[in-house]
Amino acid sequence: MNKLRTALATGAAAALGLAALATAPAQAAAQPAFLAASQMPPSSTPWTATQVFTGIPENGGALCAPYKIPAQNTRYREFTTELDTNGVQITTVARTEADAVKLVDTLRKALAGCGPLLEQQNPGLHAVSASHGKLAVEEGAWVYSLDTADPQIGITDIHLFSVGRDGRTVTLVRWGQMGDVEDAPLTAFRTTTKTAVNKLWP
Repeated sequence: MNKLRTALATGAAAALGLAALATAPAQAAAQPAFLAASQMPPSSTPWTATQVFTGIPENGGALCAPYKIPAQNTRYREFTTELDTNGVQITTVARTEADAVKLVDTLRKALAGCGPLLEQQNPGLHAVSASHGKLAVEEGAWVYSLDTADPQIGITDIHLFSVGRDGRTVTLVRWGQMGDVEDAPLTAFRTTTKTAVNKLWP
């Protein structure tokens, strides 16, 4: 379970390095903006944010969707608190809008089926995925939860995920901590997701 929690805490972070826009030299250096620490769901201790990194982490990206997010044109930022709460935002710019739509569909399917997949990979683990609907922001964003429990060691974790798109740009946001789904700040996470998508491009 410790291995699983490590994957949950770090796996959702995929690398994001934005490609130059070939048709607009003035936009060539432009990159999507990221959430600030203060824009994560409220916590009992303050959030801190890392710098924005490029590259793909060793574990390949988002849990249940390893290597789904391409290394090219991807970047990520991680978030932590003093307690056992953490998060990440991953953003990638696809070659075409059609590619971005396809990536969103791929990530949504992976997140929706995450619980059953984890139970297959980790005998004895209880994992439940749930969809929490679509948000009306830019081309849309979708929210999911993953509730895991390992009865053998008595650890439960809850994670919230969202995938949103603005044109060719796709962003994935993850929030996680120890606890159950009842402990998850779902309403605040929806607000965070809308902010993340709206901030991508001015």
